[in-house]
Amino acid sequence: MYALSVNAPDTGSLRENFFLNQVAVKHMVNYSDTGDFKVDDMYTFEIGGKSKTNKQIAGLENAFIAADNIEYPYRNTIPLWLFGFLY
Repeated sequence: MYALSVNAPDTGSLRENFFLNQVAVKHMVNYSDTGDFKVDDMYTFEIGGKSKTNKQIAGLENAFIAADNIEYPYRNTIPLWLFGFLY
């Protein structure tokens, strides 16, 4: 994305692109009305930074936050970098 743009790409777009690139290799990934992505028609993921809240996925089963700039998982928040191991 840096090579294709004159300006620096949006951080949110970089995060979502990374998630999609890593997960779509072995799983069916679709856009979701409630979160950013629906994986295998079962799991909802909201992608964001370390301050991302559960607001958009509140009340949903199998809903997770993939957060950038964190090292360890906590409750339903998974570090975004861990998805790099799926590839």
